[in-house]
Amino acid sequence: MSQPLDFVVAIPARYAASRLPGKPLRLLGGQPLVLRVAERALLAGAREVWVATDDARIADALQGLSSVRVAMTSADHASGTDRLAECAVQAGWSDDTVVVNLQGDEPFAPAEGIRAVAEALVYSGAEMSTLATPVEDAETLFDPNAVKVVRRQNLDALYFSRAPIPWHRDAFARSRDTLAGPHWLRHIGIYGYRAGFLRQFAALPPGTLEQLESLEQLRALEAGHRISVALTPAEFPPGIDTPEDLARAEAWLAAQG
Repeated sequence: MSQPLDFVVAIPARYAASRLPGKPLRLLGGQPLVLRVAERALLAGAREVWVATDDARIADALQGLSSVRVAMTSADHASGTDRLAECAVQAGWSDDTVVVNLQGDEPFAPAEGIRAVAEALVYSGAEMSTLATPVEDAETLFDPNAVKVVRRQNLDALYFSRAPIPWHRDAFARSRDTLAGPHWLRHIGIYGYRAGFLRQFAALPPGTLEQLESLEQLRALEAGHRISVALTPAEFPPGIDTPEDLARAEAWLAAQG
């Protein structure tokens, strides 16, 4: 019998989200968003679950979950990765610790998906891992807020983009209203890495591609690091970035009964 996978989940939760201020504390089904995300992480079987935040109000919202630990981090971090690098130091994780970075706006993240990120990291030997899911409609493909990814034959990422990649020259010359074949993948913004590489990644200067696309994962690719991309084993609904997203999530939750 194989040994159970040993990993930790870390959730960056910044109070001052630009498109949805106070996002971690916004209520979804009567509970703070950050609390719901932490509960999803606990269901995944992680050895430890940490929330890395810059605001005491977020820490207070988690007091009902005694098994979730909180790292109070600097308010000056430019990204969630930087925040988790500080969390790794506070937590005392060894360089080999498998860390899953679960965004603080993913209240419906499936436990199987969280584990799949850790598995992809361990079994691929890549420096990073992430998930993707097939694009099912043209609206998503051409939406710059839906990040697309192209993979190598070994399932490593070739490139991430807000543009519709790969560009199907002939099909798109005829129409951009329907998809011609299963060629496209939507990236899901969850990451796995060893704690040692997490600290190394956070110390890298932003790359040109990262700044052009505003996609932090391109920093790793541009620096020559591998990112393994697994297909999610369960539906991974989009995260919550805007008031409209929150309203849709509230309606979906209410519909579940």
